[in-house]
Amino acid sequence: MATVHYFASIREKLGLSTEQLELPSQVDTVNALVALLIEQHGSSWEEVLKKSSVLVAVNQSVVSFTSPVTNGDEVAFFPPVTGG
Repeated sequence: MATVHYFASIREKLGLSTEQLELPSQVDTVNALVALLIEQHGSSWEEVLKKSSVLVAVNQSVVSFTSPVTNGDEVAFFPPVTGG
């Protein structure tokens, strides 16, 4: 199983902070995971997760949406972070 976390405004828009998913074998990248999440939760998730500003981390390292993902990974989606 993969653990998926949603942070800050993404969590607020999706109404979910964490979920666990058994990833099918064809879900091998973050992009494929996003497609699975949209399929399972509905098209409103596409508006949130496919924004170009969304960042993703796999096992606490920021990665691209083409990066690999597998069962046992921890995946986090979060908005850009600003400093000050």
